[in-house]
Amino acid sequence: MSYKQFILVCGGTACESNKGIALFTALKNAVEAHGLVNDVQVVRTGCLGFCEKGPIVKILPQDTFYVEVKPEDAEAIVGEHIVKGRVVSRLLYDKNQSKTNVGIEGIDFYQKQFRIVLRNCGVIDPDKIDEYIARDGYKALEKVLFEMKPEEVTAEVLKSGVRGRGGAGFPTGKKWQFAAMQPAGQKYMVCNADEGDPGAYMDRSTLEGDPHSVLEAMAIAGYAIGANKGYVYIRAEYPLAIQRLETAIAQATEYGLLGDNILGSGFSFSIEIRLGAGAFVCGEETALLASIEGKRGMPTPRPPFPAVKGLWGRPTVINNVETLANIPVIILKGAEWFSKIGTHGSKGTKVFALTGKINNSGLIEVPMGTTLREIIFDIGGGIRGGKKFKAAQTGGPSGGIIPPQFLDVPIDYDNLAKIGSIMGSGGLIVMDEDDCIPDIAKFYLDFTVDESCGKCAPCRIGGRKLLNYLEKICKGTGTLQDIENMKDISEAMCRASLCGLGQTASNPITSSLRYFYEEYKEHIEEKKCRAKKCKNLLSYTILAAKCVGCTACARVCPVNAISGERKQPHVIDNAKCIKCGQCYDVCKFQAVTRA
Repeated sequence: MSYKQFILVCGGTACESNKGIALFTALKNAVEAHGLVNDVQVVRTGCLGFCEKGPIVKILPQDTFYVEVKPEDAEAIVGEHIVKGRVVSRLLYDKNQSKTNVGIEGIDFYQKQFRIVLRNCGVIDPDKIDEYIARDGYKALEKVLFEMKPEEVTAEVLKSGVRGRGGAGFPTGKKWQFAAMQPAGQKYMVCNADEGDPGAYMDRSTLEGDPHSVLEAMAIAGYAIGANKGYVYIRAEYPLAIQRLETAIAQATEYGLLGDNILGSGFSFSIEIRLGAGAFVCGEETALLASIEGKRGMPTPRPPFPAVKGLWGRPTVINNVETLANIPVIILKGAEWFSKIGTHGSKGTKVFALTGKINNSGLIEVPMGTTLREIIFDIGGGIRGGKKFKAAQTGGPSGGIIPPQFLDVPIDYDNLAKIGSIMGSGGLIVMDEDDCIPDIAKFYLDFTVDESCGKCAPCRIGGRKLLNYLEKICKGTGTLQDIENMKDISEAMCRASLCGLGQTASNPITSSLRYFYEEYKEHIEEKKCRAKKCKNLLSYTILAAKCVGCTACARVCPVNAISGERKQPHVIDNAKCIKCGQCYDVCKFQAVTRA
């Protein structure tokens, strides 16, 4: 059927949780009510990236971009835009946009992005293989099967310079080479979709919006290394991604693009899904493989590395979702094209989940070498509420806290390592002046301590000790010796822990001590939290000159620490006060202060 117009509706988890499914249904009903089912197709796509302004609707071929669309807006979109050709101005990102500039070209969020991994997200219906094929889908697989030898495929990937996007940044081509060099026999290809960093949703969104790109890449990798079996290891908390993967595998198998004798080439490759229970440590290669085998997800010493001895003792290549999504493009456009993007040691693009105290949170993809300033202020629209930028955390709980003086450092693997952070899988959390650095470090340590498998003592004991010291400091009972002890423990964990979780768990502490030492010192020596986050270091006072005696503060105090007559100034008994802050929040006259 040849449609005249298309209504693309964001079908990512974020938009669907905000009445996105109801919006999709409402738009279909409106199209039907206007008798346009033969002319207008409503398409449920993957994530369009601009999560802050979802649900998003995009109209083609006009390329009109509507934000914060509600189900009740469906009639206006169809009745006004589709039928009458009138742009619904109130749904535009900028209500003052010119009617000839209503697409993403008028939105700063998209201007410095370059999409390779996310090329099909928000463009195709991920549940329809034909739409993926229409955008050169599986053409790269066809090329390698009929025009390239396995070693030529690996050489092309190596030449491209693509490095693992799961965190370590190991050259993908080298990993494939190691596995390919092993004696012929059973080998495996594994996709790591166990995305566990707080605030990260890059891999989930890629699988929700373009699952076939990952399946195609796995088949290409299988051909290159001599594997006939692949597994996608994905956490069970990703139901939409799992459903779309299942659909994609079934469709690709039906089309002869997976399974036996793919496209009549003589090469066979099948893929199964394995669900993880949400253990952060299973993002580590050996723990992930143990989980697939049905064992408890705990790391094992390396070497031997999985490429030599992995799943069930056989050579295994493990790449994460983002890494794999690059592969079909590299094969089709060539290693030389890909290697021109990015920096000398970090080729291509990087997908980030931009979250935190930022105006435009969302999923972005930028060339390696883009600065933090460009991401936060040009793409992200700056700090929410006009607050001052304080720091950014890259690499999740294993990453470092980056201060303002590095806003103009080009972000790539090497530069981040120099300033004490890591790329990680792509979480990027922005903090403002109201965030307390010791408290942030405590949050990440609490996470890694909880997620430690407990197998090795440096991680199990060292992580707990670090958390105990941070809790002391945030309560105002810490000492300067505690800081020295944290430095020693951090170094020991980095050197002696069995896997990457323990080796990098102290990164938030070491980086924050390096750049925010004075803030730690204030907590210890002055019993002061400049961000007013650590409640044990706060004191509340009622200013008599401003208090009107409305009794609102006294009524919400859970421990009856506030006294005073009606229409008379009130006072707080600090001996009783539990520093919950309810009095501060409820006062309309700014009479309650905290310091």
